[in-house]
Amino acid sequence: MKTTLIIGGARSGKSTLAQEMALKAGGNVLFVATAEAGDEDMKKRIEMHRKSRPPDWVTLEATTHIGSRITKNTAKAQTVIIDCITLLINNIFMQYDENTDAGLAEKEVVAEIKELLNCIDRSDAHFIIVTNEVGLGVVPADRVSRLYRDLLGRANQMLAEHADEVFQLVAGIPLTVKKSGH
Repeated sequence: MKTTLIIGGARSGKSTLAQEMALKAGGNVLFVATAEAGDEDMKKRIEMHRKSRPPDWVTLEATTHIGSRITKNTAKAQTVIIDCITLLINNIFMQYDENTDAGLAEKEVVAEIKELLNCIDRSDAHFIIVTNEVGLGVVPADRVSRLYRDLLGRANQMLAEHADEVFQLVAGIPLTVKKSGH
């Protein structure tokens, strides 16, 4: 079992790298899509991503509780791609409003990631997890945006700690952050 985390900014090539890694590994692939088509732009993006995947890959659309959903669907998969954690955390976050206690939202995000990590630990598949880095820019001006940035940062830290290897993508170039065995 191996877990790879791919982190980077928007349009940095994260999904492309994840798909290339899965193709190189060979075998059956389970692609876990976390996006919800909330508007026309997102519908187009989802369709573009669908068309970019090989037709023999199995797609699981799961917006929350992905650990338990993956567990039910990984029997034949040698590789599981999760694309992406950014939208998974957004899906959880959108259940709340601006008056939500930050501790409650963080508790739910931590529970979601722990469920995923437990799934990974019980599986023989190679997991390739895609996520965005949103903490390198300016501190957001409003409380809600800061809370989202903090929650995604917490999830990314948990995943990076658990991962065997971590790559950060910059302009399509993967930089090794953590090597397998370290």
